[in-house]
Amino acid sequence: MKKIFPIVYFLLFLNSIIAQTFSGTTGAITDDGQPNEYILNVTSLSSSTLNNTLGLTQVCFDISHTYDSDLNIFLVAPDGTSINLVSGIGGGDDNFTNTCLNQSAPTSINTASAPFSGLFKPQETLGNVNNGQNGNGLWKLRIIDTYPDADTGEVINWTITFGENAATPFVFTSSNLPIIVINTNGVEIVDEPSINATMGIIDNGVGNTNLVTDTPNNYNGNILIEYRGNYSQSLPQKPYKIETIDSANAELDVELLGMPEEHDWVLIANYNDKVFMRNTLSYNLFTNMGHYATRHKFCEVVVNGSYQGIYVFMEQIKRDNNRVDIAKLDIDENSGINLTGGYILKNDYWDTNDSWLLNFHPIDHPELDVHLVYEYPNPDVITPQQKTYIQTFINSFETVLYSPNFSSTITGYQNYIDTNSFIDYFIINELSRNNDGFKKSSYFYKNKDAATSIAKLKAGPVWDFDWAWKNINECSIFSATDGSGWAHLVNNCNPDNNSTGWYVRLLQDPNFQNELRCRWNELRLTLLSETSLLNYIDSIALILQDAQARHFERWGNLGLNTGAPEVDNDPTTFEGQINKFKDWINLRIAWLDANIPGDTSNCNLSIGENNNANFILFPNPSKDYFSVYLPENHQNEEVTISIYDMFGRTINKINLVNSNEIINVKGFEKGTYIVQIEYDNQSFKTKLLIE
Repeated sequence: MKKIFPIVYFLLFLNSIIAQTFSGTTGAITDDGQPNEYILNVTSLSSSTLNNTLGLTQVCFDISHTYDSDLNIFLVAPDGTSINLVSGIGGGDDNFTNTCLNQSAPTSINTASAPFSGLFKPQETLGNVNNGQNGNGLWKLRIIDTYPDADTGEVINWTITFGENAATPFVFTSSNLPIIVINTNGVEIVDEPSINATMGIIDNGVGNTNLVTDTPNNYNGNILIEYRGNYSQSLPQKPYKIETIDSANAELDVELLGMPEEHDWVLIANYNDKVFMRNTLSYNLFTNMGHYATRHKFCEVVVNGSYQGIYVFMEQIKRDNNRVDIAKLDIDENSGINLTGGYILKNDYWDTNDSWLLNFHPIDHPELDVHLVYEYPNPDVITPQQKTYIQTFINSFETVLYSPNFSSTITGYQNYIDTNSFIDYFIINELSRNNDGFKKSSYFYKNKDAATSIAKLKAGPVWDFDWAWKNINECSIFSATDGSGWAHLVNNCNPDNNSTGWYVRLLQDPNFQNELRCRWNELRLTLLSETSLLNYIDSIALILQDAQARHFERWGNLGLNTGAPEVDNDPTTFEGQINKFKDWINLRIAWLDANIPGDTSNCNLSIGENNNANFILFPNPSKDYFSVYLPENHQNEEVTISIYDMFGRTINKINLVNSNEIINVKGFEKGTYIVQIEYDNQSFKTKLLIE
């Protein structure tokens, strides 16, 4: 016995090092969107310093709550380090029962279903608290019900366990992308109201490495921050709305990441977009078609010391000389020509204070009501006279649109809308089969009238493509896997917000069909060629190659149908995601090629590459200049060079005695142009991309 006791004591001592478990307080989970905190006091750890030798290894809890995806659950360490254990999972199912989170678990909790009984990896590594801090002290389980006023719940029990071979912190040190570092000084970010924080942006330029330890050089100052979005903020990676402010909390207009100065910005999360470019591809296309779309920049984000993955830092849609370039409308401009603009409207979620009910119903769904929301001037400042004017303008447009002679080129709808913008808006949202493009996040704007002409309503800017460019479980229109289906018929799907249905009527006009088909054919030879689209995808994938690995290590959702409920399998690699994206686009283009209506016999300009065009533009893409290189037997020949925009409008026409002269395009807006070369009684066309 004298020999056995020391061995037993040694084993007990060893076991105390291997695992020590502590229990926390319990209680109700309020349903007001505010953080609930449950306290656990850790004392007498075998080793007070948390690292891989002795560190946090497991968190377990039992929680009673209906609609699990409402809950965001965090663990907060004594030094303030916060770990996102669970957010936005479980859908409408109930409860967490015998749920344990351990970094050594074989699968992520993202792969499981309610009530999540078993052992799973958390959404953020437990190793982040094993950072050398003193583990003795107050730990907190922090729970936020993100959907207030619907249901309450209860924390029944929760424990944390410390042991050997613990996970180490995820270390993010550098990126080829700009790095955005946000610090809230321990205050929780919520949907509303926004809270004070600081933001630093590190951007050492293209081709240079950005270090987390670098001094912020693009912005280093105060912000207000809150969650943004509707469905998207229920997902684990949160989207943010940011306002740059000065020390007195006043709006501060600044230039950020090469974008014109403003104070309102957004950080778009990519949890639901595993190629990271569903939004950016759409915005780039619309911009290169000749319209404004929000500028953007890929970045990696750290919030309160916790790496959050790849985001897209973007402008908000604003009335601005550098954004939606329409006249400013002040509250004292309530009569005459000043009253006529500018206005921004949107077809979006609405309430009775920020919108009005249209007098007409969608032609294909007369049982549905439609509201338009006042975006600019915003509902808080728009005057009664301004409301009356824009309501009357829209009503006049709809009255003509739904009249027997709606297609008349003299008295028809063309007097009220800019057809080119409506066609391009239609093409982008149909190409991407955008679930939201016709029922919400759908913008329109009108400028101030000129002295002798009425400013027409324009469609755009395009916005919100998180659920686009893929097959989702949202009625047959959007779930078809063969590339088929018209997104503008979204009212057939019992949408959560009704579409105006204007396109249904516009497509009953043969002239509109013909213009649409001509424009589609033009774009298919340039911006919407398979080569152009796939080149963009490959270029962005290359830029994101290193960052995507960190992002998916952080969120662990590769191979899982997360976010928008996709109907097909989710690839387990980034390369697989990219290939799936490309395949989807090829199918969609083929279907649209075969199904877009219209006659092309009267197209004004047949543009695109002529297979017999034996010449080269260099450099292409171009920035300031390009040269024309003709075949050897035609060098130094006189040529006529015409440059057209994508609408067939002549931008420049040049006669050159010697074809080798440099053509200056400095000052041209970025986008795609058509260059026509005429020499030796021959004429050829090709595209030129100006960056």
